[in-house]
Order: sequence, then C-alpha cells, then structure tokens
Amino acid sequence: MATFGYLSKDVLTGFDNYKYSAVDTSPVANYICHPFWNWVVQFYPLWIAPNVLTLSGFLLLLLSFFVMTYYDPDFYASSRDYPDYGVIPNWVWLMGAVNNFMSHNLDGTDGKQARRTGTSSPLGELFDHGLDSMGALFIPVALYSIFGRSEMSVDVFRCYYILLGIMTCFLLSHWEKYNTGILFLPWGYDISQIAMTFVYLITYFGTYEIWKFTVPVIDWTAAECVVMLCYMGFFFLTFPPSLYNLYVSYRDKTGKMRSFSEAMRPLVSTALLFTMLLLWANVSTYRVLDNHPRLFYWTTGAAFSNIACNLIIAQMSNTRCELINTLLLPLFTIVFLCGVFSLGIIEFYLLWSYCIYVTVSHVIFGVSVVCEMCEHFNIKAFTIPVKKS
Repeated sequence: MATFGYLSKDVLTGFDNYKYSAVDTSPVANYICHPFWNWVVQFYPLWIAPNVLTLSGFLLLLLSFFVMTYYDPDFYASSRDYPDYGVIPNWVWLMGAVNNFMSHNLDGTDGKQARRTGTSSPLGELFDHGLDSMGALFIPVALYSIFGRSEMSVDVFRCYYILLGIMTCFLLSHWEKYNTGILFLPWGYDISQIAMTFVYLITYFGTYEIWKFTVPVIDWTAAECVVMLCYMGFFFLTFPPSLYNLYVSYRDKTGKMRSFSEAMRPLVSTALLFTMLLLWANVSTYRVLDNHPRLFYWTTGAAFSNIACNLIIAQMSNTRCELINTLLLPLFTIVFLCGVFSLGIIEFYLLWSYCIYVTVSHVIFGVSVVCEMCEHFNIKAFTIPVKKS
C-alpha cells in the first residue's frame, strides 16, 4: 500500500524534525482524567503497542455506530409517534456506555503507554488524531438515535449543524497548531465524552422515553437543551480560545507568522465541503438529507476526516497545507447536477456512490500513510520489538 506515495520527501523530512508540543488547561482533564489514566496505564502489559489501544478504542465506537445503524437506520426508533419502527433494544445503550467509556480511556492512555514503553513517534500522534477526526461523527449521531428525529426532538438539519460544529471544533485545534506550533487541547472533548457515557447509562436505566420532557419556564425539550449546550460549547469553550491563541502567537511573534492567506489556507477545503453538502441538502428535490440522514452524516464524516488528516500531516511536518482536497471534485459535479436538474431517486444512488468513493479513498489513504511512515521510521505500527538482552 505504501507504493501510493502520499507522503513527499519534504513531509517525511518534516516528521524527522517533529517535536510534540501541546497545552491542556482543562480542569476535567487535569484533575479527573489524567490521574485516572496514570493509574490505569500501570496495568497494561508492556508488550501492548500504543496504536493497538488507539485502534481498539476507535473500533468500539465503530461497533456502536453500526449496531445503532442496524436497529435505527433513519432515527425513528426513539420516536413514539412512529410505532411501525421497532424500538432499539435496551442492551444497545449499555453497550454504548461501555464502549464509549472504554474508547475514551484507551484514547487517553495510548500516549502514556507510548512513553512508558519508549515507543513514542510521530506515527502514534498522527494515528491517534487521524482516527479522532473520524470519531467526531459518532457522538452527535448516537445522541440523535437516543432522542429520535420526531416527537420532542429536533429535525435532521439541526442535528447536522451540531455535527458540523463538532467537526469545526476539531479542525480549529489543528489549524491553531498549524499556525502557532502548539496544540491547544479543547476543554469540550473530555467533558463531552464523560457526559455521553452518562447519557447512555441514563437511557439504559430509563429507556429513551426518559428524555421525552419539556423544561419548565424556558419550554424547551431535552433535545433542544442538548442542542443549546452544544452551541454554548462551540461559541464559548472552543471558538474564542482558538482565535485568542492565534492572536497571541502573532502579537508575541511566537508562531509561524504566516500571511493571512497562508494562515487561512487549511480552512478552505472544509469550508467548501460543508458549503457543498449544505447546498445539496437544501436544493435537493429528493430531500436527500431527510430521506437518508445517517448515510449523509457518514459521508460528511469520511470526507472531513480525510481533509483533517491532511491538515494534521501538514502541521506535524511543518509543510504547506493543501488548498483543495481532491475528494471534493466529484462533489462539485454532484451538487451542480442536483441544483440544475430534478434527479429524484438518482440522488440516492449519487449519495451512495460518493459515500463509497470517499470512504474507500480515505481507508486507502490512511493505510498507505501508516505504511509509509512505518517504512520511513523502520518501525511496526501494532507491535513493539522485543529488546535483546
């Protein structure tokens, strides 16, 4: 797979000179998560490679996603006004809680295991954050299965806005690092992971019907309250600190000091992706987002993850970020056709085709990059070499 050659010589040289630099000021992370992870990691066998932990955590989230997709493909299972759709079995919520808890802790301990075993490398960070970029999809989609899309909930567009907001938060943290040289870890990540585990557990013990209520005085449903909490997280915990950190780096001349156009370059592909997909959803005569929300969400997540991974590679290797991601090119054509013609059911096949294209392309990209980095650093991705005595 490494013969695809996604990483140029300049990128590989940049990885040779890379040094990890991150700042985590979150009280939740520093006083709850890290002390717990420092205790947990002591029980890991020294032969377990850090990337095995990272991949295992991601696969647990993927398992939850596919199980919920099987029982609730269109987000109607938790809506009492659609009795023809079967209810999601209660054990699914318990599985979701366990998988989310395990995934969060595996993701939090992989770096500690790397330092403990002396196997820290740029590959580990790229592998971790690359899978995290796809993981941004899972929490909002799981929440939508819990609240449903009809009775006392929100429509598919509002869920989509939350999904785009979470992806934007993820992108901004790496855009910060691209321009400042420092990864400022967002406060919202650990808070949202812990909260999601509790939401799963509450749903398991109280069923999805426990969320069918309206908050007095403000007259908001539970789902609308969650939406507002997400917006507050975006506009108070993430966006302002990101812009402030960038401002400080320019004011104190501690960052990369790129021109405005170069600094904004990593945001172009994501802005185009979100704009094109929102345009498609709004001009669609087939109402593609309403009819196939889960497929639309997954397609968005796969395309975004590829863009984010390219940004992570650029900021870690200190090379110029791509301007237009090639996966966007077919999307331009699709949106143009849907805007000009009334395609009807053909849009469904176009969505499936684009979904398969971006998913397969991203998997090939990910495998190839890992292989190339393993070859360059002469390491194995999922095993730790036995030290000769």
